[in-house]
Amino acid sequence: MAAGTQQDGCKTMPALSPTSAPIGTLGSHLARRLVQVGVRDVFSVPGDFNLTLLDHFVAEPDLNLVGCCNELNAGYAADGYARAKGVGACVVTFTVGGLSVINAIAGAYSENLPVICIVGGPNSNDYGTNRILHHTIGLPDFSQELRCFQTVTCFQAVVNNLDDAHELIDTALSTALKESKPVYISISCNLPGIYHPTFSREPVPFFLAPSMSNQMGLEAAVEAAAEFLNKAVKPVIVGGPKLRVAKAQKAFLELANACGHAVAVMPSGKGLVPEHHPHFIGTYWGAVSTSFCGEIVESSDAYMFVGPVFNDYSSVGYSLLIKKEKAVVVQPNRVTIGNGPSFGWVFMAEFLCELAKKLKKNTTAIENYQRIFVPHGVPLRYENDEPLRGNILFRHIQSMLNGNTAVIAETGDSWFNCQKLHLPENCGFEFQMQYGSIGWSVGATLGYAQAAKDKRVIACIGDGSFQVTAQDISTMILQKQRSIIFLINNGGYTIEVEIHDGPYNVIKNWNYTAFVNAIFNGEGKCWTTKVRTEEELINAIGVANGAEKESLCFIEVILHKDDTSKELLEWGSRVSAANSRPPNPQ
Repeated sequence: MAAGTQQDGCKTMPALSPTSAPIGTLGSHLARRLVQVGVRDVFSVPGDFNLTLLDHFVAEPDLNLVGCCNELNAGYAADGYARAKGVGACVVTFTVGGLSVINAIAGAYSENLPVICIVGGPNSNDYGTNRILHHTIGLPDFSQELRCFQTVTCFQAVVNNLDDAHELIDTALSTALKESKPVYISISCNLPGIYHPTFSREPVPFFLAPSMSNQMGLEAAVEAAAEFLNKAVKPVIVGGPKLRVAKAQKAFLELANACGHAVAVMPSGKGLVPEHHPHFIGTYWGAVSTSFCGEIVESSDAYMFVGPVFNDYSSVGYSLLIKKEKAVVVQPNRVTIGNGPSFGWVFMAEFLCELAKKLKKNTTAIENYQRIFVPHGVPLRYENDEPLRGNILFRHIQSMLNGNTAVIAETGDSWFNCQKLHLPENCGFEFQMQYGSIGWSVGATLGYAQAAKDKRVIACIGDGSFQVTAQDISTMILQKQRSIIFLINNGGYTIEVEIHDGPYNVIKNWNYTAFVNAIFNGEGKCWTTKVRTEEELINAIGVANGAEKESLCFIEVILHKDDTSKELLEWGSRVSAANSRPPNPQ
């Protein structure tokens, strides 16, 4: 399988440009390799150790260098880009840049995203000389940054010698794609422009050997799972976040079409399972599941979880009413039936495709769901001067969604409100549930919008999160993006309040629209407004989708500090209980 743009299980080589930058140097080789694996935009912050490398990226005609306001946002942008494009990349400088970006790289690692983190490193002559360099902690040992990255990347390449640079770079890129995890590449600052024979021709597209299941294990796993599910009365299938890393979305849909079982999604898998499917029943999140979904899943006599991650957040403080003996758990390369047996080296997409041929049609669970389901009540429309409420806001956001939009949900109450949005066919959806780093969404919106230019991103960001990473609104405007950002101003860290309240959860209020206008400064296309009522919200959405449809639109929404979804109230109390468990007696 050749490396290239991801197409849900297939990778195709992009056509190589005949107008490529001059070949023969390390810098030009790395630039071409990034293009070949599907990267078109690299998010960067310049520093003296990476400047000559950036020159080569600028010279590559198929590569766009996107300058960010800080390294953390550059990493978040590469994360968002990888979600839309299949792979992302960022470039920072040695140690001061590397240690700044590392939080974003850790988040990408937790979410199984192939992000290429490139660092401009020290001059190759300085290694082993006992010299102390700037941008370091004042020790002659230059390995601190490398040691930090070893815990959050799947491969690390320190390129300080041209003889093995070609091999190290290609190994790093191919490992990122195969493992679907970030990698770290350090390039000595004096090497990018030097000619070397190993770079003397256009890079030959490297080949990624396809991963094939153990055939006997695959057959045994399919037979065992089919027997387990076919004897069940009301089986259910639940999709999880590792559908992405396994590139198994199409296989999952094939299985859902074949078996007729009710189909749910874990919260962190939202956007990976088609919600327009006739058997889709909603988000399974234990006590805070969408209406009637939790009852159907937890009352089933057999459920198959495909690519799940069960952590304290997704399990609502370890309170799921799920029994292991009733579950088939399908991970990217392993299938476990009940309490056993377990089958290794069985790959998810192959397993689901083969299982689809063996399962009997069983629509009992979806029929039960349709029998008990009661449609949501429609919130009343309020008077023009009545303060806006959260449920009204998200009712109007729902009406904005179509196949040409994508939703980015920041950590906080937006998690819960956005889970209740019903995604039309081809509507994207992203949030960072495993790592849950507040502020992620600003950079991720930048990166996702840069990768998916055919979609208009709708970002729901709380005021507390926005204050962490607000600067890169600047980069969105510079890149002529047209996202719509709903800044939800409720005066603090609402999600933390519902877990454990204290004065530290209240933040200094900003004039957010004035802040964004100051960044805009009359250059580019940007429109801002502040809304307090439903009537103002309706007008703002009309302008954002009409006169300002080609602009970055920033809509500050004023909500009451206690206007909280019932799901967050329930979830917060359960997570608080899990966090506050006393020590086990010795």
